[in-house]
Amino acid sequence: MQSAKQKLSDMASVAKERMVISEAKAAEKAEQAMARTKEEEEIAHQRRKAKEAEAKMDMHIAKAAHAEEKLMAKQSHYHVSHGHVTHHASVPAPAPVMEHGYRHNPPGVTSVPPAGYPPPPAGPHHHHPYGNV
Repeated sequence: MQSAKQKLSDMASVAKERMVISEAKAAEKAEQAMARTKEEEEIAHQRRKAKEAEAKMDMHIAKAAHAEEKLMAKQSHYHVSHGHVTHHASVPAPAPVMEHGYRHNPPGVTSVPPAGYPPPPAGPHHHHPYGNV
């Protein structure tokens, strides 16, 4: 049952990725049609490539989450105690997955870097030069 659910979830993630990629291609064509210089055409092309890369990354993150859900469902009724596996014992919930940025964690869950990570740079927050790509 979990394999079928994982396959359907993966197919939905792939479909979403393809939709985002086709939207990025359409946006690139529109930007290139309005471009006045070769540089503006190149900027439109690079924006499309960035959107495609982000869509692929999001799809892979979703697939990893689906695989993790399948594994947790498969192992949810096993508990390891003193080297023996006991049946019908609870397993603690996994720690939240630290992802690549904003809007990817569920509400209420924050990405906390592991101990020893350098602190974020001080000063003003720098935004991406092309906005939300």
